[in-house]
Amino acid sequence: MAGIIGINSNGKQEQATRMLNKITHRGAAGCKIIEHQKATLGAVWPEPQTGPTALKLRQQAAWDGLRPPLPDPATLLQKRGPFALAAMTPDGLFLARDPLGIAPLYYGRTQNGALCFASEVKALLEVTQQVQEFPPGTWYQERHGFQTFFKMGKWPAMDQKADAVADNLRLRLEQAVCRRLDNEVMGSWLSGGLDSSAMVALAYPHVRKLHTFAAGLSGAPDLEFARQVADFVGTEHHEIIVQLDDLLAALPEVIYHLESFDALLVRSSLTNYLLAQYAADYVGSVFSGEGADELFGGYAYLKGLEHEKLSGELADITGRLHNTALQRVDRSASAHGLVAHVAFLDINVVKYAMRIPAKFKIQQHRSGAKDTTVEKWILRQALTDVLPSTVLWRRKSKFWQGAGVGDLLARYAEARVTDDAFNRERVLKNGWQLNTKEELLYYRIFKEHWGDLDTLSWMGRTKGAPKQEDKR
Repeated sequence: MAGIIGINSNGKQEQATRMLNKITHRGAAGCKIIEHQKATLGAVWPEPQTGPTALKLRQQAAWDGLRPPLPDPATLLQKRGPFALAAMTPDGLFLARDPLGIAPLYYGRTQNGALCFASEVKALLEVTQQVQEFPPGTWYQERHGFQTFFKMGKWPAMDQKADAVADNLRLRLEQAVCRRLDNEVMGSWLSGGLDSSAMVALAYPHVRKLHTFAAGLSGAPDLEFARQVADFVGTEHHEIIVQLDDLLAALPEVIYHLESFDALLVRSSLTNYLLAQYAADYVGSVFSGEGADELFGGYAYLKGLEHEKLSGELADITGRLHNTALQRVDRSASAHGLVAHVAFLDINVVKYAMRIPAKFKIQQHRSGAKDTTVEKWILRQALTDVLPSTVLWRRKSKFWQGAGVGDLLARYAEARVTDDAFNRERVLKNGWQLNTKEELLYYRIFKEHWGDLDTLSWMGRTKGAPKQEDKR
């Protein structure tokens, strides 16, 4: 995904160059800085894909941040895909971010008070220590300040039968996938779970060749299920086998690109990062199944919620994706110049999914004397004819669990961080408390990159992450 930077002041070419140099990994195809009479703007963008539609999309992504003057802002905010926009208008600098925050954007102010922005925190730290995350679904102009144009909420449930809901959901998913086709040859990350398998099955008929990529420790369940899907659909499949040493070697790079020390986020990013590195040798873009668990109720704890509370919880966790799971997807891909497409989070799919009744998302089924709870039931119904039954009805496994990582890293941290060190170091300068020894291990690497930052409000933390008690 393209990257943008800027300072709302002219004559800042030197600072803009330093900022842009920090995110050149986001695109090797082009790099440009434009001096405006009131601002200095810059962008990098990935290698354009083949085909006129793809080229147009890539050029738009690259140049949205560089074209003065900007068309009517309301027009740009109708874009369906992810975007982080920056441009000069007659009213001054205009910034905007897509409804769910799929495209990253951060801002701050220089010592002279000029507004500055960038696609990654590391670029902003070149000119300011006061970094904040630009809110999703928001636009900004100096005269108007921050204005919200989209907010995740609880929509009224539709009144349709399950078959009709499944058919309409399938149609919207197919349309979302087709809107993201940018090449005749594309890729898809494939864990063998329902969500990534859905992307593979829906994308395959529309491309000349689809590469699938799976990663895990030897014997990891994800690898076996991914092979089943690849064989069933007919993709060109690739897999990488990783070991603990590979994960530990990648840790400094992953934390640098991820810009987080959240334990569960780092843990899930390790194999994702290595897989993206491998995939970049074959394709310029990949599909990811991110977002389905949040929209359709894929997590175990959701099964215990009453239906009246489920919709609100799903809206909450979907709205939190921008600085957690979506950050992992973006940074893992962008670190290697890849573009990651998250079709489940197409705004038309999101609006439809949030109106699906809770009873269609998590269903109770009785088999003989036994009751079973099926998560993401309506999504499974929408995909009955495109996936093998073993995958269609596979139960949810967290990415790092299915890849075989499990508690491997937690045990490694336990052996290397003493109780005294954990008690002494777990409270950070800003008052945050680290949850586990594993998180402290990651924070130490994070601090090596950027020091002991005063402000971390831009960093997301996984909701409900397990906590380790002091041992005093």
